[in-house]
Amino acid sequence: MAFLMNKPLVTTNSAEQNELDKTLWQAEDLGGMTEDNNRMPIPVVWLLLLTVLTAFAITFPLWGQRPTAAIYAGFAKDLDKPEIQAMADEAAMAKIVADHKGDVLAFQQERHPITMDDLRALKPKIEELEKKGVDLKDYTVVGTQIVLANFEGNYRANGTRERQQPWWDKGYTIDLFYVTLFFLGVTLVVKRLPPSSWQPIHGHEH
Repeated sequence: MAFLMNKPLVTTNSAEQNELDKTLWQAEDLGGMTEDNNRMPIPVVWLLLLTVLTAFAITFPLWGQRPTAAIYAGFAKDLDKPEIQAMADEAAMAKIVADHKGDVLAFQQERHPITMDDLRALKPKIEELEKKGVDLKDYTVVGTQIVLANFEGNYRANGTRERQQPWWDKGYTIDLFYVTLFFLGVTLVVKRLPPSSWQPIHGHEH
């Protein structure tokens, strides 16, 4: 039952094992439900690959990415503007969001919306961190609390450690592992069959 990898996309069995499998296949009719030995249509393979690539493309970065204090730093500053204070909460929040559409982190602001009440609660905490001169990206927002992120990256020149999610580790590392394992597993299982050039006849002439 060893795997022969000289023709892995044809079969991974030895010729002797394939003959045994052919004999078993011909003898087993599965209660009258016979199965042919056709290869998977190429368009189906490409469709499956396209589905995987599309899924990765439209979720980059993943929606599960954790919000950091840096996302709301500009929002917090806007709370001091007289025109914002003169508006109702809903209108004020809408204007703040609109005014930051051009921010570098605008895509994260969109994915992590916030209410005016939460922003008011976060404002003094963000300002306190800014006074300390720390990198706001090192801090995760959890509800109305701001906590040091539980990531441990490289050390900076000043001796502090980066506490930020790496761009490549937003869930894609584990996704790629499982997708690769899935395709590899399916291929190895299918290629334990005799080559698709052989078809069982189950006692019937084609």
